[in-house]
Amino acid sequence: MKVAIVHDNLVCKGGAEQVTLSFHQAFPDAPVYTLSYDRKNTYPEFQECDVRTSWFGRVFKSEKNCKRFYFPLGIMAMQQLDLRSFDIVLQSTTHCAKYIKTNPDALIITYCHNPFRLVWSSESYEKVTNAGAIKKALYNRVLSYLREYDRGSAQKTSWFITNSREVLPRIEAAYSPKNEVSIINPSVKCKNFYVSNKPGEYYLIVSRFESYKKVDMVIEAFNQMPDKHLVVVGKGSREAEIKKMANENTTFLSGLSADDLAKVYANCKAFIFPQLEDYGITPLEANASGRPVIAYGRGGVTETMVPYTNDAQKATAVFFEEQTTESLTKAVNLFETLEFNSSFIRAHAESFDEGAFVQKIKSFVLNKYKNAESSKADVINGVPSKTVIA
Repeated sequence: MKVAIVHDNLVCKGGAEQVTLSFHQAFPDAPVYTLSYDRKNTYPEFQECDVRTSWFGRVFKSEKNCKRFYFPLGIMAMQQLDLRSFDIVLQSTTHCAKYIKTNPDALIITYCHNPFRLVWSSESYEKVTNAGAIKKALYNRVLSYLREYDRGSAQKTSWFITNSREVLPRIEAAYSPKNEVSIINPSVKCKNFYVSNKPGEYYLIVSRFESYKKVDMVIEAFNQMPDKHLVVVGKGSREAEIKKMANENTTFLSGLSADDLAKVYANCKAFIFPQLEDYGITPLEANASGRPVIAYGRGGVTETMVPYTNDAQKATAVFFEEQTTESLTKAVNLFETLEFNSSFIRAHAESFDEGAFVQKIKSFVLNKYKNAESSKADVINGVPSKTVIA
């Protein structure tokens, strides 16, 4: 039984990359195939893996260049990755991992974090929505091609897994899966975080600087609350713009080691999560540090957080209802009247610990492979095959 792991690209640190590391824990002998690998800017644990990139990855390593040359070069490169010698292909993807060459008899299991966002939710991209008539027509032509190719490539998948109920209907609408989609919530590595006895007085964001992450909205809110200190950890395409708009009560950090990041989490007053995410690992990382979360109350956080209603001692988060500075400010002011229980918050995070996720993934893959092999044997022996759903 030969297993391969495939991830879109390994050029940054994020929840999808953490899922891929968990896949490697489940199947430590499996090579990890990817479009491009930037060892300096993704998790150092990948250096212990057998990472194999496309030819694209030998030329373009940065996240910026991977996006710039993705169409058509990145797509062409993934199409040329040949995994036909593997019996099981476990994919972690939002876009191109499913474009690889596979054996028609292989078991393809796709952990879909979200259908290809640019293709299926292009209205969320400012470059598309704000484009002029000629450029928009060109975008639409390219996106139409990508949509059909993405859907066709997804048909090779035997079983889909996703991270939350939020994403499930999108997968069904985009890809019309052959079998029922399973939900296995991603994990948090609680061992990497600790609870501080004396947390500090700053609020914290850990995020990429992209439009949908809403870091700019938080900056605007804290510009109006000069007595409160905000620490922002991250980088991204809007970094210069966002830093320029911030007042002196905001501090920016990047390139932190794992130990330094854990310290920043442990000593924050609360973690702020303003975006709509399909899942979201960072709120759980804050909880693993015993710290409460102030979050936009939509999407994945509704499945991972315990929102405050009337007892902060049995809650892990305060939700705000609108992605506006006013709504966030109101939530921050409410938070400051409450007293949370760090022990309760840490215990809650431990229910999402990595060990359980790794075991669930391993059991899912092995059960599906056993069922598939049993069905093949029945066909060879002339016995009507039975579909067994684990």
